Amino acid sequence: MNDNYLLTGGNVGNRLHYLQKAYELIESKVDAIVKKSSIYQTAPWGFTQQQPFLNQVLCITTTLEPAALLNQLLSIELQLGRQRMEKMGPRVIDIDILFYGNKVVSTPDLVIPHPRITERRFVLTPLNEIAPDFIHPVFNKTIRELLLDCSDELEVKIY
Repeated sequence: MNDNYLLTGGNVGNRLHYLQKAYELIESKVDAIVKKSSIYQTAPWGFTQQQPFLNQVLCITTTLEPAALLNQLLSIELQLGRQRMEKMGPRVIDIDILFYGNKVVSTPDLVIPHPRITERRFVLTPLNEIAPDFIHPVFNKTIRELLLDCSDELEVKIY
């Protein structure tokens, strides 16, 4: 089984509670969580006029194929009260598939690796904590190298 990486995050309500509930639901509905990063408080990216986020990267194993994994994660988001009202807007929880092993997927509903990993310090910092030597299958660079090259200067700090 491959290591697969997810990013969980949110900035509405009890942020820590939603991260913990997402963790529990991922473990019960998807499969085993084998590693987790620290929880980071991060400045909002994109639409910046909102509260800071809490983010965490999880390494999971799963027998689900990528599309089925996405559907399960979307179901977890809905169960936790996620409402998609504005792109990059406030949310109680967001769960993104960053990597599915070394697989590259490009469909209308799903792109893996996540297309904006290299632009986002709030993704690369926790990912670097648990998988610094993981090689991005498209850019052929380690997470450590991608973090060093990242031009995003928004604040990311351990919560």
